[in-house]
Amino acid sequence: MTAPAQARDDAALPAGTGRRIARGWRRARPHLLVALPILLAIAALGLGLASWRAAGTNARIAALESGRDLAVAPDAPAALLLARVRFLAQRGRLEETEPLVEAIERQEAVEAAARARYAVANARMRQAFALLTASDLDRAGPQVTLARQDYRRALQARPDFWDAKLNLDVASRLIRDYPDFDRRTGDELQAEPKKIWTDIPGQPRGGP
Repeated sequence: MTAPAQARDDAALPAGTGRRIARGWRRARPHLLVALPILLAIAALGLGLASWRAAGTNARIAALESGRDLAVAPDAPAALLLARVRFLAQRGRLEETEPLVEAIERQEAVEAAARARYAVANARMRQAFALLTASDLDRAGPQVTLARQDYRRALQARPDFWDAKLNLDVASRLIRDYPDFDRRTGDELQAEPKKIWTDIPGQPRGGP
């Protein structure tokens, strides 16, 4: 049954088609042989350039993590922006972090955005605790409120971010311990994530 079918297929081709294909291949082959090394060289150059850029990015990230103060452009890769945010947050330079965090969010780098918000929130909480130790409630309140907002944004980007959930609970307990914080500073993000701890009768409020 297969032979007649093959014969019909061959008969369907115009006469001389096979010869024309063969002649076309013979004419094109020298050009392809010349173009192929060029195409391979271009591909290798592209891979080499990408590797060089990645190595440069990694080197700058390592420098920031070691404590070197390097400027980072807003259009830099998200990983490099995150390293810069962490560098600034660790040193309390929070006003400089916001444009970088927004740049990460514009890149839709969800993981990096969550970690950037978390780093900023932790820095605000450190400042708040220092101010509370100094009995400076007026300045501590806004830091706690802003920290809570950043923890929430981190959780919006990554709902399974357990460390952010835990620290959000700490910030929320501070709000409960110092109720004037909310009255003085407000809280623009009123929607709370689901409660982390269950209030059990007979246990301190919020205890596990």
